[in-house]
Amino acid sequence: MALVQPSALCFSSVSSSFRPSSWSNRFSSSTGSRSCDVVKGSRLALTPSVYRSSTRSGKVLARVQGANETDESSLVVCFGEMLIDFVPTINGLALAEAPAFKKAPGGAPANVAVGIARLGGSSAFIGKVGEDEFGYMLADILKENNVNNEGMRFDPGARTALAFVTLRKDGEREFMFYRNPSADMLLEETELDLDLIRKAKIFHYGSISLITEPCKSAHIAATKAAKDAGVLLSYDPNLRLPLWPSAESAREGILSIWDTADIIKISEEEIVFLTNGEDPYDDNVVRKLYHPNLKLLLVTEGPDGCRYYTKEFSGRVKGIKVDPVDTTGAGDAFVAGILSKLAADVSLLKDENRLREALSFANACGAITVTERGAIPALPTTEAVNDALLKAVA
Repeated sequence: MALVQPSALCFSSVSSSFRPSSWSNRFSSSTGSRSCDVVKGSRLALTPSVYRSSTRSGKVLARVQGANETDESSLVVCFGEMLIDFVPTINGLALAEAPAFKKAPGGAPANVAVGIARLGGSSAFIGKVGEDEFGYMLADILKENNVNNEGMRFDPGARTALAFVTLRKDGEREFMFYRNPSADMLLEETELDLDLIRKAKIFHYGSISLITEPCKSAHIAATKAAKDAGVLLSYDPNLRLPLWPSAESAREGILSIWDTADIIKISEEEIVFLTNGEDPYDDNVVRKLYHPNLKLLLVTEGPDGCRYYTKEFSGRVKGIKVDPVDTTGAGDAFVAGILSKLAADVSLLKDENRLREALSFANACGAITVTERGAIPALPTTEAVNDALLKAVA
């Protein structure tokens, strides 16, 4: 992928950063509406988007050349944001000190969709990008990775989201976002492919799409359509505090749809946040987040693996130790791993031994992903995961 070499960055957006403490925690989000003009040499200029007179009314449907082949019996539909991550080529430097960035497709729901497809599963993505070069590039990337992109939409008046990522020496991240607004925030209920949603075995989403209208209403409508059709609902909140108006609004927004989900994946940091500072390692604290209709609650612990909770049983599955390069996408790879297994056989939810095997597989997916830069480029194949599991046992 192309390298961007900035010695000066001209941004009008607000810079924010958040530091997750474990590599398995993927906090992905929407970013801003600035067009990116890459100039040869050492300067990257971000110029304001050109808004047309029909900025909000002239919606453009995604141009897809032919439908992707989709196995509806095990289809996972992922809803939310897709964006461009600019990842530094050298770890341990502040954003302004990075000599170059590698552009990589990202966005948590899109990462999960590609992750499932790369593992041999069936997936689709629903969301909006800008009617720009990055937007079309992302649509092509989904298609190239065997993800059904029929539910993708383009907006002519807002840019595809961007995120500049700072990698610390340990591979953990800080982000600089651009949302003013970005196209993913502008998806409307009338643009939803409800037929695609109703065909799914699992409908997966985060909380970023709940922050602003009209995407919030589209999110709620999509979830209701899935629920009414008997589709399993999978929720990974992906807390991104700087994108919410306040911490309290983030907590309220994330919890506002909590009780509708069948499967929830959260991190240690998110437990602390949602419980107002309680111990994330205390099972009694975690059980407070277990609502009556929940089928599976997963807590990721980075390189230490994960914990699982159902009505009948609970436990911990160890992770695989690796040398992290970039933690971007690790949590999404984990989610892709477990959802690919559940979509193929939902009865895993009732069989603890088989569930533990599936979670070992998911842990390995996350571990492999942190050994390369970028999210989608680093997502593993089933062969790579099985090889990693064999080496871990040897």
